[in-house]
Amino acid sequence: MTSIYDQGLDANAANYTPLTPISLIRRTASVYPDRVAVIHGELRRSWAEVYRRCRQLASALAKRGIGRDDTVAVMAANTPEFVEAHFGVPMAGAVLNSINIRLDADAVAFILRHGEAKLLLTDREFSPVISAALEMLEEKPIVIDIDDPLALGGELIGEMDYEAFIAAGDPDFDPIMPVDEWQSIALNYTSGTTGDPKGVVYHHRGAYLNALGNSVTWALPHFPVYLWTLPMFHCNGWCFPWTITAQAGTHVCLRRVEAGAIFQAIADHGVTHLCGAPIVMGLLVNTPAEERPSWPQPVSMMTAGAAPPAAVIGAMEAMGISVTHVYGLTEVYGPCVVCSWHPEWDALSDDEKAVLKARQGVNYEVQEDLMVADPDTLEPVPSDGETIGEIMMRGNITMKGYLKNPATTEKSFAGGWFHSGDLAVRHPNGYIEIKDRSKDIIISGGENISSIEIEDALYRYPDVITAAVVARPDEKWGETPCAFVELRAGSTATEEEIINHCRGLLAKFKCPKTVVFSEIPKTSTGKIQKFALREQARALG
Repeated sequence: MTSIYDQGLDANAANYTPLTPISLIRRTASVYPDRVAVIHGELRRSWAEVYRRCRQLASALAKRGIGRDDTVAVMAANTPEFVEAHFGVPMAGAVLNSINIRLDADAVAFILRHGEAKLLLTDREFSPVISAALEMLEEKPIVIDIDDPLALGGELIGEMDYEAFIAAGDPDFDPIMPVDEWQSIALNYTSGTTGDPKGVVYHHRGAYLNALGNSVTWALPHFPVYLWTLPMFHCNGWCFPWTITAQAGTHVCLRRVEAGAIFQAIADHGVTHLCGAPIVMGLLVNTPAEERPSWPQPVSMMTAGAAPPAAVIGAMEAMGISVTHVYGLTEVYGPCVVCSWHPEWDALSDDEKAVLKARQGVNYEVQEDLMVADPDTLEPVPSDGETIGEIMMRGNITMKGYLKNPATTEKSFAGGWFHSGDLAVRHPNGYIEIKDRSKDIIISGGENISSIEIEDALYRYPDVITAAVVARPDEKWGETPCAFVELRAGSTATEEEIINHCRGLLAKFKCPKTVVFSEIPKTSTGKIQKFALREQARALG
């Protein structure tokens, strides 16, 4: 029997439009055409100008035969061209493949080949790596140079530069809207530290929802001034190219993440919001007070990655930068879990607040569900803050799957949940707290030890700038914690002092048995490369 609600009530052009971020820039350019959209060095562009240039880019792509589901790769720093690519590429019906600028030529060549890039927009500064990568390809994409005046070195290796390319495009080009919001909009590759990187595919629906989800979750007001400290290539900048555009904000581009440049941008441009890994917070809190300019506006920072040490969060708050802690992965459009703040927590001490803020929290409003469970049985762990399980999530901001990799896609979605590979506990209030990646947990004498818990203790030592803990093989215990530590310049801290400090905060079996003082390897997004540290720890014997 047909329901009365199905009789003549079909979806049509008047009542249904597939969700897409393209709609966001169209509205902003119409409502706020004269507001500043982009700042880059001396460059200023309005939203009307940026929208026109995005349509020119889409038109230029279409003229080169690039259309629905064709891949357009971008190798660029945080520049205006990258902002435009987030709209111009999908306006042509194509898929944006943002490439990590720190990858070597082999990895770049793999991505270009695997993603079947038809065209590559490449920043002049990265031409040596791109040139080497192109030599490895049997079928080469069209290459267009981004000739940024703020780039350092490099050569123009494409058939023309970006400005000449879009000049041939029609500024009145009618964007090609998705027929189905499940249509792919972006392709992002995972780090691939244990093999070839996996291509994570996003759809228009998820990109649109997470763009708005960022606004809701962060209580982002209209007209934010957003500083690009987070790489745009990383999960499409956590969807913030689309978020800031939806809020008619200003994209303040930044090629290099340096403390002085960040502080100066906050003071000069009235920056109100920025994102980044805890390593960026470390850069800021370790800058001498006399080198920090003052600013009148409130500043908010969203951070993700490893749990920020409570001491670092406290130092950021004292500096006047409020911190929101989020968690996610490439497979879930960047952040999809947030440490939602309760007003009553404001009455707590600074240390108590910092401990709460270090928790990953609860699912975004636009992510349907989150749980910590046994990875085999899918049985949720008790909310006791102690029992460890795997973080799993599902909902509209979860990837379509891995490109050309159905077996891994099926495994990742086993039981109707995305399996993150991260281990956590759930507290009585429902908030989750990561204890480790499944590969990073240390099993010593049969006891599970969280490397993150030890790192948090290490960061409480005044001279520690960066800390990372991995397992070191041990004949008696199987594994013991090995700490790698970067100290402030001039520090005379010893291994014994660091271990004794930890013993004052942790159970004895959890304390590091070894402390190595050295520079800690990091990815371009500020994540510590623990796989490299594990190799170093094994080499210690």
